[in-house]
Amino acid sequence: MPTRETLRASLGASPRLRERWIWAADGHIALAEAAAGTRFPGQRATLRDRSVLLRTQSMLAAAAALIDLDGLARRIVICPPDLDDEHMAGAAAAAGVEVVAFDALTPAIASLGLTLAPISDRYAPLADEIGDAVASEWVMFTSGTTGPPKMVVHSLDGLTGAIKPEANGPAPVWGTFYDIRRYGGLQILLRAILGRGSLVLTEPSEALGDFLARLAVRGVTHLTGTPSHWRRVLMSPEGRAIAPDYVRLSGEIADQAVLDALKARFPRAKIGHAYASTEAGVGFEVNDGREGFPASLLDQPGEVEMRIVDGALQLRSRRTATRYVGDAAPALADADGFVDTGDMIERRGDRFHFTGRRGGVINVGGLKVHPEEIEAVINRHPAVQATLVRGRRSPITGAIIVADVVLGAPANDEAALKAEIVSACRRDLAPYKAPTSIRFVASLAMTAGGKLERKGA
Repeated sequence: MPTRETLRASLGASPRLRERWIWAADGHIALAEAAAGTRFPGQRATLRDRSVLLRTQSMLAAAAALIDLDGLARRIVICPPDLDDEHMAGAAAAAGVEVVAFDALTPAIASLGLTLAPISDRYAPLADEIGDAVASEWVMFTSGTTGPPKMVVHSLDGLTGAIKPEANGPAPVWGTFYDIRRYGGLQILLRAILGRGSLVLTEPSEALGDFLARLAVRGVTHLTGTPSHWRRVLMSPEGRAIAPDYVRLSGEIADQAVLDALKARFPRAKIGHAYASTEAGVGFEVNDGREGFPASLLDQPGEVEMRIVDGALQLRSRRTATRYVGDAAPALADADGFVDTGDMIERRGDRFHFTGRRGGVINVGGLKVHPEEIEAVINRHPAVQATLVRGRRSPITGAIIVADVVLGAPANDEAALKAEIVSACRRDLAPYKAPTSIRFVASLAMTAGGKLERKGA
């Protein structure tokens, strides 16, 4: 039996359930209906104790299915929206999938030759439970890899390990820019379901202004996204219509510029940035308004243990995934149970600062450069809204540093502004880290997970 109740049971025990909803651009879910009904009428016996691949076009359908499947399916394999069809068959085979739950039948789903379980667009009465609840495994796809993606196994207990009982007061209205079929978005869905709140979802195709307008209509109180998401909010006129009590950043390095800008825009809000990854789970949250995290966190006893090995952060806790999927998959943790995050950090005074990913280093004449470190300096310029630093091939040094910069307003003198930015980099960074070229652009590409899209030049 799971150490926590199933999602459905948790909802059923929740007070004031009829006042709680999940809203999306294409509809809504009444959580009271989710607690008492099913989106798989006549199919629950088919799903019982099976490995189920969840492949949906709609986030709302995914949310409804997850509530239904937890405690019913032996394994829930959650497909992210950008998973290529060419990888789906291999993923299904590796995860031992027996049934596919879906909201729209596609040729790729049909070609798998597995049992099909369509997700209804409305609830049917839940006639009876069919046996005791099982401890469902939750399988999630990792991001940031090329080729066939990796899958990791979580338990509901581990996924919810960082979720604490909410204090008394008005029920929160959560909103998130994340997709709930990824780790960061799933965390917010679980917080809303297991807490006392409601949730506002977006869809990948929804315009930012439309989502912000819906957040305002629903009175969002708690809103989460990557720093890249939040920089877009700060540039959007519709962003002034919301007034959250709690603003949370994760998924990318939160530099001081974006933290200060959010505090200025939302002066009454609590501004926090959290560290989490699909493999390592939720590590910690920082709420003091400063970039980086206190060095004292490494020495504090608690649910999460942290250490630094060769400049990289490693975590150990019950929140981490248990393993990768597949017989030939590598070990997820070392012999001591620590997960190597691949995120590089350095100590500056009484704090540790993230400098970038181990695999994201630019080699400039044999010297290592983390693009995020340069971006943080450029983003401090008052005219700058967002920055992407990358390497460009050079026959002499191997690579040179170039930067694409989004401005808050058109520059009167672009050449002078570029010179100011380069001067600031030379003042605050080693000379070889200063960009040799700056280009002003209207926007920066983002991945499906809401992070800056980093590609080699």
